[in-house]
Amino acid sequence: MVSKSKSVDPDLSKLTRAKAKVEAMRLRLAIEGHDKAYYQDDAPKISDADYDALRRRLEAIEQKFPELVSASSPSQTVGAAPARGFAKVQHVVPMLSLGNAFADDEVAEFVERVQRFLKLDDVPAIVAEPKIDGLSLSLRYEHGELVRAATRGDGFTGEDVTANVRTIADVPNTLKGKAIPAACELRGEVYMLKHDFLALNKRQEEAGETVFANPRNSAAGSLRQKDVAITASRPLKFFAYAWGLMSDYPMDEPTQHKMLQWLDRAGFVVNPEITLCHSVEDALAFYRRIGEQRASLPYDIDGVVYKVDRLDYQERLGFVSRSPRWAIAHKFAAEQATTVLEKIDIQVGRTGAMTPVARLQPVTVGGVVVQNATLHNEDYIKGIGNDGEPIRDGVDIREGDTVVVQRAGDVIPQIVSVVMDKRPAAAEPYHFPHKCPVCGSHAVREEGEAVWRCTGALICPAQAVERLKHFVSRLAFDIDGLGEKQIELFHERGWVQEPADIFTLKARNADLKLEQLEGYGETSVRNLFAAIDARRTIELHRLIFALGIRHVGEGNAKLLARHYGTLDSFLTAMRAAADAQTEEGNASEAYQDLDNIAGIGDVVAEAVVEFFAEERNIKALDALLSELTDVLPAEKAKSDTAVAGKTVVFTGSLSKFTRDEAKATAERLGAKVAGSVSKKTDYVVAGEDAGSKLTKAKDLGVTVLNEDEWLALIGG
Repeated sequence: MVSKSKSVDPDLSKLTRAKAKVEAMRLRLAIEGHDKAYYQDDAPKISDADYDALRRRLEAIEQKFPELVSASSPSQTVGAAPARGFAKVQHVVPMLSLGNAFADDEVAEFVERVQRFLKLDDVPAIVAEPKIDGLSLSLRYEHGELVRAATRGDGFTGEDVTANVRTIADVPNTLKGKAIPAACELRGEVYMLKHDFLALNKRQEEAGETVFANPRNSAAGSLRQKDVAITASRPLKFFAYAWGLMSDYPMDEPTQHKMLQWLDRAGFVVNPEITLCHSVEDALAFYRRIGEQRASLPYDIDGVVYKVDRLDYQERLGFVSRSPRWAIAHKFAAEQATTVLEKIDIQVGRTGAMTPVARLQPVTVGGVVVQNATLHNEDYIKGIGNDGEPIRDGVDIREGDTVVVQRAGDVIPQIVSVVMDKRPAAAEPYHFPHKCPVCGSHAVREEGEAVWRCTGALICPAQAVERLKHFVSRLAFDIDGLGEKQIELFHERGWVQEPADIFTLKARNADLKLEQLEGYGETSVRNLFAAIDARRTIELHRLIFALGIRHVGEGNAKLLARHYGTLDSFLTAMRAAADAQTEEGNASEAYQDLDNIAGIGDVVAEAVVEFFAEERNIKALDALLSELTDVLPAEKAKSDTAVAGKTVVFTGSLSKFTRDEAKATAERLGAKVAGSVSKKTDYVVAGEDAGSKLTKAKDLGVTVLNEDEWLALIGG
């Protein structure tokens, strides 16, 4: 028996035209934003189920008020415009999306519509195939040779990703067989196997790179790389299942099923689960069977696609708005389960970000045992979204709650709702900690951000490795022979936990015995200690930068160093500002002086004061300073030169001085050195082989100088 779906939202019957117009506009804007996030940015912000609900609501409103339908409505379009950075490709035959069915009776209605349109008494043969959750791709072959590959884009114009696609083993460069059309566009889905996705994310995390939310995002992000080598390093797969342009068909009386068999012979991978059905019951039986196997399949699917088998029937049926009449997608419901949230823990990341994690009673969701779920941030726990609007109807999340868990993209678990009638009477609202659970330092949440961060930059074990790597980086202490690998090794062994420990290695080496480490010897250890000793004298701006204070990069470190001049002046002012800090802010003279430094501003000033307000940082800094011989005062920038107050950009290969020398000279003369060209740029100094920065400078009318002209301007 075919089950009946629920009727359209009853509220729709009470909707006036005026209210419908407003809601339709809101829904269109929301859907367009989500389309951009999904198709262009490969970073969807909501689940497929929530997205489908938005579309169904819009389509229901437009069905009741057809005069509100416009050509630009998401109900009439596909995907999103191609992203910038790739050449555009026009599809000869549009790559339209499919209409959706969410219940058995909607599938039956689809088949009945086909029968009525074609005036058939019997159900036509239907091809049922798993709906792969990946990135749609069109491949153009001429005389059997691959000449172009393009993403779907907005359905009419896609992105040229030919070079990237040639790295995918499942995509043949040359079609096999004899009956090869002179020209054809063959289509399918780029995807990533689940185990490959997990391995990729592990590598990304270890390298400190972007971690993908699900296999679909990772496949799309991997394919749409400007660096082809990155795409080649990613384990991408491809299933072929459709076509666009065909100059001629490789068999008489072609059908969908026979064309899939031809694609297999031509060298493509065709999903072996695809089945030919001869009734609605057959199609629904396939849907249920593949749904039961969903968790065990090595790739992600989000439903089943039904297509009329005969191609002459497909041609007669044609298209309506954004989808074909001869095909429909039967979507799976989001995989959910109910469990109890036992505890909320806080994890501290490598940059100090404090992320709440729900510890759950183990529950199976889609064939996977889930024990943890991300809670994102404080606002998410309170029931507030990124846009400040209520989520989950504004319901907060508490320890002890019974919650509904969903695997977003079938990978990362998240809590989508709270079962309020099961909330324990004693459950209290969760209060986000204002101290780091790892090191005890106070935490801050900057205005406009949802994340709380630990301020214990120098001493927090959760941040230690990254902070130490920053401390020895090129623009900081720049200790020869002490790079990222050495820092990781020394920290793992417990030898270096905070910056001062670096300068006591030599004194402790009788116990440590560094020369016995693999890759070390007496000479290399002696050289390392010499390099460390050479950095016991350091410039003030390098020391400030090395502290790893949030928002204080090289440029701000130099601004602070020049303003205060000496280490004593800087520390005295920072401690005075920190000592006067209150919950209402900081109105002290020391803080106002800091805040008024040109180029600093409130955000940087507050971050600096927060750092010095944490006693653990002061203790670690004092330990470091006790190991240093001298901190050199900053040279005051001049204000009476030809370039004082000007913004300068250096580009190209410089022959008369190094880039660092040029930068240091410009800053000493009172100029600000920027890394990119904008309308605020005063001078661009161009050496040999200057590229895009020079072009942009000319486009904006910025003064361009060669090296001799620059030297003449600054007086040699």
